[in-house]
Amino acid sequence: MSIKINETKNQIENNTNETGSSALPMIRISVRNFVEFLLREGDIDDRRGTKDSVAAMQEGSRIHRKIQKKMGSAYQAEYPLRFVVSFDEYELGIEGRADGIIDDGEMAIPIIDEIKGMYQDVMAMEEPVPVHLAQAKCYAYIYANEYHFSKIAVQMTYCNLDSEEINRMTYQYEFAELEDWFLGLCQEYKKWSDFQISSRKERNESIKNLTFPFEFRPGQKKLAGAVYEVIRQKELLYIQAPTGSGKTIATIYPAVKAVGEELGEKIFYLTAKTITRTVAKDTFSLLLDRGLKSHVIEITAKDRICPLEERTCNPEQCPYARGFFTRINDALYEILHTRQLFTREFIEEMGEKYQLCPFELSLEIASWMDDIICDYNYVFDPNVYLKRFFAEGTRGGYIFLVDEVHNLVDRAREMYSEVIVKEEVLATKKWAKNYSKRLEKALEKINRIMLQMKKECDRLNYLQDIDEFLFSLMNVLSAFEKMFEEHPSLILPEDEKNFYFTLRNFLNLSEGLDENYQLYVDYDSKENFRVHMFCVNPRTVLQKCLNRAEATVYFSATLLPIQYYQRLLSQKDNPYAIYAESSFDFTKQKVLIGTDVSSKYKRRTASEFQRYAAYIEKIVECKKGNYMVFFPSYRFMEQVQEYMTCKNYSLIKQMRNMTESDRDAFLDEFDKKREESLVSLCVMGGIFSEGIDLTNDRLIGAIIVGTGLPQVSIEKEVLQNYFDDTLGEGFLYAYLYPGMNKVMQSAGRVIRTAQDVGVIALLDDRFLNRDYTNTFPREWKGAQACSLDTVEQTLRPFWESFE
Repeated sequence: MSIKINETKNQIENNTNETGSSALPMIRISVRNFVEFLLREGDIDDRRGTKDSVAAMQEGSRIHRKIQKKMGSAYQAEYPLRFVVSFDEYELGIEGRADGIIDDGEMAIPIIDEIKGMYQDVMAMEEPVPVHLAQAKCYAYIYANEYHFSKIAVQMTYCNLDSEEINRMTYQYEFAELEDWFLGLCQEYKKWSDFQISSRKERNESIKNLTFPFEFRPGQKKLAGAVYEVIRQKELLYIQAPTGSGKTIATIYPAVKAVGEELGEKIFYLTAKTITRTVAKDTFSLLLDRGLKSHVIEITAKDRICPLEERTCNPEQCPYARGFFTRINDALYEILHTRQLFTREFIEEMGEKYQLCPFELSLEIASWMDDIICDYNYVFDPNVYLKRFFAEGTRGGYIFLVDEVHNLVDRAREMYSEVIVKEEVLATKKWAKNYSKRLEKALEKINRIMLQMKKECDRLNYLQDIDEFLFSLMNVLSAFEKMFEEHPSLILPEDEKNFYFTLRNFLNLSEGLDENYQLYVDYDSKENFRVHMFCVNPRTVLQKCLNRAEATVYFSATLLPIQYYQRLLSQKDNPYAIYAESSFDFTKQKVLIGTDVSSKYKRRTASEFQRYAAYIEKIVECKKGNYMVFFPSYRFMEQVQEYMTCKNYSLIKQMRNMTESDRDAFLDEFDKKREESLVSLCVMGGIFSEGIDLTNDRLIGAIIVGTGLPQVSIEKEVLQNYFDDTLGEGFLYAYLYPGMNKVMQSAGRVIRTAQDVGVIALLDDRFLNRDYTNTFPREWKGAQACSLDTVEQTLRPFWESFE
């Protein structure tokens, strides 16, 4: 049912169009988000975690189903409801699913049932939580309006997730009373939906005349066209985009044009590195300068944007958290009308002005943005993802542009894996004895189960069944919640809080256990015993995230071999994939393979380190300039450095745990004028191996020492065994492909613009092996073998050709 509401809520005109007018644009919002947004109040307080406990959500779903099954034939579970309010220029669709409706078709007064599961003592509750009741009242109004009931009842069903005790509270409403209340909320929300619709209209008008801001590079127009087409088809695209293909603007521009044609509503530009977020922000800023009227935000991590010296997200210690939800809406409405590009600096300024947490403020602003630049976490991480966009589990007109997507394999494994450490169980048990005997007893049960596992494990042992372990973990979590109820002022110490969150995450992830996981036990370097839930292949969990979007574009300069990433990053069969053309003249690049050195462990001797040092110095001797040398580890770097003479060159090196200022000072060295060459020693996979642009003569050589293979470990052994069993390619998936990705990223630091000239030296005889050469990008096709004796005569003619 829909109604037309004019400037005052008393002027109502019935409209029999059940789904709203197709001639007007539609704004949709869930009933839950509608009432929580308008009626929220209180503080930010993370001393015990988020508002929605993972355990409560899991158990809540089970309780919902159990209660619903017991309610009889007149009970209609998960009843879909939708209401459309027609304003002058648009329609507002408010929709959701009622937990249950009790109506046998003959009842004069039907009942809307709202079920809430929680760990607190529900029998002590005298009245419902206001937003819970408001949600039920919305459903009651929509149902009564649709079926013309003059009265309707709301039943709040609160169930204790532990004891399963139920407290039901019933309220009866006149339809006119509900209508006055509900339409009042609609009118209150109108200024927000007005902002949305006017912003959307202005944005779409501006996109019509938006032109590509540069002259197309070779292949760039084709690349942009492919991105647009995959968005139009609502598909997934993989792009191998070598340096020089202009991938950032070639993905953002067609996505913006697609939004203007209503093929999508929001663009999420997702990255793993700060520098790539900066590039994306600058690209959107360029389009804004050329007339685009979108609203764009860059989300900065909580720890980086927090104004406190030590982050403490609770009202007692942080003034920015105190009363946040009570005060946010008034401030937010003013802030939204100030500009189009919401940068970190501006958000920090607004946080200070209104005394609001800048991180939470950025998330509130993001809800109203057209384009959101953020880390992978905010879409893919099950603990961090933006529930305001994705919690409903349906597509929301989103377009995902996922940059540097080679990073997502390891990041996704980390997001969807968890470890329980026996020694942490014991430490928490020791702490708990002063607060909760029940928690102490539950932790002792976990300890006994892990002790039995430990007796059966010498080094590595795979687990087939962990049902008893999971059940016992649920009891621990329930005991935690009961302890919180009994000690309302208790604040967990840091170690116990971390264990609590680990426990919650382990249980949350266990809901998705399938053939893509491996369960095993082992020992860490300190002989602590661990139970692992390891997501070896994240394709299934990532696909669930991709299903939230209309279309996704995966792209990177190092997405080879493409089949490796296709098998790990989605469940799509034969997804679209293209190899973007680079605008660079690769005759300006010399690729060498050193055939008489190796970083294999059995060859890591003094003589081999000496040969590597000699290789580096001979390459540097051929041409004065700045060079980066990438090593497989800090130890290897130090061992080679011992044999470097520093004759005719300056030497700097990457240090462990460098700060942001240290990093900037390191890169500043490449801007200095000097009489001799600069040789910088770095670590593959580190902060200088990707995401930095040292253009023109700031860098003329990248020397790669070794194949970048990860260190042998139990985790890598588990990976190798899994992919041997499933694909017969265990070594490639566990070691070679990840290693070669680090090699290609490091090598990509040289040749950043069409004017650059440089050398890439791959110093390991294994680079001649077919498994390795099969991963080489096209641009390395002319790689030339050399030895320590011939490297100079191989390289000098190349440099002489550019003099």
